[in-house]
Amino acid sequence: MTSADWFFWAALSAVFAALTAIFAKIGIQGVDSDLATLVRTVIIVFVLGAFVWFADKWSNPFELKPRTWLFLILSALATGASWVCYFRALQIGKASQVAPVDKFSLVLVAIFAFTFLGERPSLREWAGIGMVAAGVLLLAIKR
Repeated sequence: MTSADWFFWAALSAVFAALTAIFAKIGIQGVDSDLATLVRTVIIVFVLGAFVWFADKWSNPFELKPRTWLFLILSALATGASWVCYFRALQIGKASQVAPVDKFSLVLVAIFAFTFLGERPSLREWAGIGMVAAGVLLLAIKR
């Protein structure tokens, strides 16, 4: 893989994230959002387990460094909290409103990456991030 492959995978991620919102909105009708999140998570565990196994990417996770474990655990906790909140929002609101607000994470990632990772987006990139933030506000404000 080359360093340019990131865009292909990021674009696929966006497509699947969009499908996630639509499928979840349909799937949680008449079901508690927390139970739906649990069912989805169990399915993900089995699918990813099979993928790792059949792609021959399995290695002993207990050989990972403690720092790696710490940040993977923190990432998992953040993911779980995000999913619970996302499904709750989808159960209450419209997918076309919830998903864009959820994507405010793009703005937060840029701010956190600047603050904690030392990443320095260009002025053009900050302008795009600002437009995303403005778009989220525009969609979130009631008429």
